[in-house]
Amino acid sequence: MSQSTKTKSAVASNIETKSASSQVGVAAREIRPWGSFTTLEEGAGYKIKRIEVNPGHRLSLQMHHHRSEHWIVVSGTAKVTCDGKEMILGSNQSTYVPQCTTHRLENPGVINLVLIEVQNGQYLGEDDIIRFSDDYARN
Repeated sequence: MSQSTKTKSAVASNIETKSASSQVGVAAREIRPWGSFTTLEEGAGYKIKRIEVNPGHRLSLQMHHHRSEHWIVVSGTAKVTCDGKEMILGSNQSTYVPQCTTHRLENPGVINLVLIEVQNGQYLGEDDIIRFSDDYARN
């Protein structure tokens, strides 16, 4: 067997192992009125999403009973409200949203805001959102 064939076989085996062991489920891109999100990876107690917020849009003022969130800005500008405090984050900056904390994410800029969200908790379903205020009249 050639070295090239051995390498291809090892890579394929590694990909299969990773897919079977670390990745419980990955969803397609989901469109929302404010932009979109894509679930990149999900496993026991965590979920990783790529979130894109259109310029001038914001997510609902919300909280979660069962999860905390870490947000890392990839590009654009994020206006973050967390527990009544506002902050502006740029590329390569991050923040932490503790479980049961009121929060909101907003794009005050002129280009798309792209961030990576890491959720941690025992339950990570989309129905664990308590909305206090929403620009799009969602419950």
